[in-house]
Amino acid sequence: MTAKLFTLPVLKQITPAISQRQIDELPVLVITHPKLRAAITLQGAHLVAWQPEGEEPIIWLSKETAFQPGVAIRGGVPICWPWFGPAGKPSHGFARNLAWELTSHSENEQGVELALTLKDSAETRELWPHAFTLTAKFTLGEICHIELESTGDFETTSALHAYFNIGDIDKVKVTGLGQPFIDKVNGGKESELQGDLTFNGQVDRIFTQPQATSLIVDSALNRTLVVEHHHNSDVIAWNPGVELSTSMKDMADDSYKTMVCVETGCVTQAQKSTASKPAKLAVTISKK
Repeated sequence: MTAKLFTLPVLKQITPAISQRQIDELPVLVITHPKLRAAITLQGAHLVAWQPEGEEPIIWLSKETAFQPGVAIRGGVPICWPWFGPAGKPSHGFARNLAWELTSHSENEQGVELALTLKDSAETRELWPHAFTLTAKFTLGEICHIELESTGDFETTSALHAYFNIGDIDKVKVTGLGQPFIDKVNGGKESELQGDLTFNGQVDRIFTQPQATSLIVDSALNRTLVVEHHHNSDVIAWNPGVELSTSMKDMADDSYKTMVCVETGCVTQAQKSTASKPAKLAVTISKK
């Protein structure tokens, strides 16, 4: 699926490295630069691809996902805001389902920087009665940095719900998650992790005292992905396992084998934004 993004016809060449294209029903910004390839849909300011030059894709994208207005994309880095999970409707908030505006961009020899902005509207105020400006800033090169900044007077929960491409779920472990965790597969029971996180069936855990840096150690692809968390209260680890993956129409039956989510979030502790002090949430991704 990722490779398809870079073969789409160019509709508008914005800069030498950035072009606007169309995937099914959604406009997508495609970045082709000597240091990297990446893609961001305008719906959701959703990073759906990023890979440094010469590397396998870092970000996982479902080959079964729909690219339709108002339909959440499966994979990439969804922006879950202004709530996480089923705290409201739609699940994980409305930011990932609405069209954003490209408000700035620049590039140099090291990579590309872009900012996309979403503001409140009559549609959003029906779902959530607050005025806001939400900006997603992307710094893309040999590393990937995403910063979400929200301005207004409100409290939110949120996450940068990153899906990572791996070689084999049976040959991956995650370290640096912290303690303790809320086990959503086991009725919300609080537990302590014994050793590194490995995956045997469905995993859905919220680590409430996380470390600043998590490592995804992937022996199948012989690489370690470094996930640095900023301004967060929680880190979430998720893999659907075979049964849930089979039941999801936007995932192939075996999708769970090649992806793992390590998410930077503010879930158990809400963030407060004021006019003078915006709330921020950020993640930095690299390969060790």
